[in-house]
Amino acid sequence: MDYFDDDEFRDKKRRRRNPFDMFGFDEDFIKDLLNDERIMDDIKRMTEEMMKMFHNAQPGKPIVHGFKINIGPDGKPKIEDFGNKRIKSPDGDALISEEREPLTDIIEGDDDVAVTVEIPGVEKEDIDLNVEGDTIEIKVDSPTHKYHKILNLPCDVLPKTTKATYKNGILDIVIKRKEKKKPGTGYKVNIE
Repeated sequence: MDYFDDDEFRDKKRRRRNPFDMFGFDEDFIKDLLNDERIMDDIKRMTEEMMKMFHNAQPGKPIVHGFKINIGPDGKPKIEDFGNKRIKSPDGDALISEEREPLTDIIEGDDDVAVTVEIPGVEKEDIDLNVEGDTIEIKVDSPTHKYHKILNLPCDVLPKTTKATYKNGILDIVIKRKEKKKPGTGYKVNIE
């Protein structure tokens, strides 16, 4: 029996699995994302900058660089990159700073704002955390690791209510909102 002549085998071979199924994205979403010129231009620009950085990297020094894509409330993707910061030499060449921008996540609740920051390899005593108005500044300057990030929060917060914990390289921050989020304050859109 020749397995390659079997109709069932050929049908299974023709049906390709969507590699993004495990993330809950259907093929139409991925096609829309890849056809968005703005997103593709951002990805191209970031890739070109990363290649310039790698070209000027010092041997033996690790480089961390990546990006995450969030879908905003408007349904459009927003790209945020993280890792070693790009700096320019006096000659204008792309260089790599030892300072890294950590990967972050901000979740806005009705009563508070939660922030998660990945800063592995440091002690909690090395972390300098400042909260003011609607911004958070996170800085680590230890002999082995340097991190820095200024985050713009989605609302004003009460800095004195800040609670922060650090465990296994993850800094979790929770801050009370200055004003509670009012339900139903969005704009209802009529669909035509």
